[in-house]
Formats: sequence, structure tokens, C-alpha cells
Amino acid sequence: MFRPMHGWPVGFVLAVFLLSSIGIALLYSAGGGSWDVWASTQAVRFGVCLVGLLIIAQIPPKFFLSLAYPVYCLCVVLLVFVEVGGIVGKGAQRWMDIGGLKLQPSELMKIALVLALARYFHEVTMKEARSPLFLLPALILIAIPVGLVLLQPNLGTALLLSLGGAAMFFFAGVPISWFIILAVLGAAVVPFAWEVLLHDYQKERVLTFLDPSRDPLGAGYHITQSKIAFGAGGFLGKGFLNGSQNQLDFLPEKHTDFIFTVL
Repeated sequence: MFRPMHGWPVGFVLAVFLLSSIGIALLYSAGGGSWDVWASTQAVRFGVCLVGLLIIAQIPPKFFLSLAYPVYCLCVVLLVFVEVGGIVGKGAQRWMDIGGLKLQPSELMKIALVLALARYFHEVTMKEARSPLFLLPALILIAIPVGLVLLQPNLGTALLLSLGGAAMFFFAGVPISWFIILAVLGAAVVPFAWEVLLHDYQKERVLTFLDPSRDPLGAGYHITQSKIAFGAGGFLGKGFLNGSQNQLDFLPEKHTDFIFTVL
């Protein structure tokens, strides 16, 4: 199953190593100059995953092609299981507990969906890729996980799955006109989605994103603090470990959602 190590994309591996190193440095900064808070854990994860990357890179693509649909089906089953007996956290039911390990199936689905669509379009000719009849199964492959993720509710991941699916359609050679039609249909559905599908907290996030000043100490606090951090740092920043909003703990979720503000 494995193939010899030759023709390696050295530039790609170096880019991954560089980006991960920057990320670890940012977590060191977010932890107030301490390795023990987040940076050390991330460094261990990177080392393990780098080894995994090097091993997986030796496996022929045909192997992943054969696993595409089974992995997709498994992830769908996990998403259904989350709806039935998943763990509720922060107002959403997105996780499952496997032997003390918390797993979020929607994250696995991001990979599984790309594999499934790649397998489908691999078996479809360029002419067939332009036919609505042949696009329908691919749309169903996207709609199933998107619908299940929306039930959690997890609007952000549902949008990412949709965008990932759209990217696969583009690379498969689907005409741009189809994207324009879908965009128009999507725009027409927005009023319905706003009134019927979106939860109150999701509407609040959209309104806060458009105007953080409407609730600066409540829903708009996160965005307001990030804007203050950007303004205080300017174009070049305040220097490593010198970001006031970061070091004084004004930034919420600074090691995840707002890590770019730390940068």
C-alpha cells in the first residue's frame, strides 16, 4: 500500500512547519508568555500530526478513493448520533463522548465531504459535470450533512461545508452560470431563512457583526475589543508579548477565535 518517498513537495512541508511555528508562538503570547497554557499542547499535537502527514503522504490516492464513500457514510451516522445522544455545550449539541474523548463529527465531515465529492466527480466526465441530472447526487451529498449540522445548530460549520462543496463543483468544471443561478436563489431564500431557520442568537451575531456598537458591553464586546487591539497595535503591532488587549485579558477566546487579533 505504501510507496517510496520520492518527489516530495518540500516547499509544502516547510510552509506547514513555518505556519505551525507561528501559531505556536502566538499561543505562547496568548498564554501570557507561558508554554504550559496552550503552546506546549499545540506543539505536541503538531509533532504527532506532522508524523501522520508524512506517513499518509506515502499512501496512493486510490486507497483514499476506495474509502471516500464509507468514511462519508460513517460521518453521517455520527452526525445522526449527535442529534440523538450528543453532548450539549454552550447552547448547542455538537459533540459526542467516546471513552472520555470529546469528538465533533462535523469537523470530520469537512474532510469526508471533500473525499466523497472528489470520488463522485472522478467518475463523471466534463460533459456530465455540466448536466443538472448528474449534479443532483453531488448536491444531495452536500445537503445531508449541511442539514444535520444546521440542526445542532451550527451555522458557521454548515456554511463552511457549503462553501467547500461549492469549491469542489468549481474544480470539477461546473459552469460559472450555475453558480450565478445558485447565488440568486440563495439571495431569494435569505428572508425566509432569517425569519424561520435562524435562531435568535444567530440573528444577534449577524446584527452585531454589522454594528458592534449596538451592544458594546454585551454581544458586541468581542468584536469591539478586537478592534481596539488592532487600533492599539497599528500596522506593525506592539511587539511580541506586548499586546495590551491580549496580555491584560481583554480579548475573549484569544487562543482560538481571536488568535489573529493576537498576531
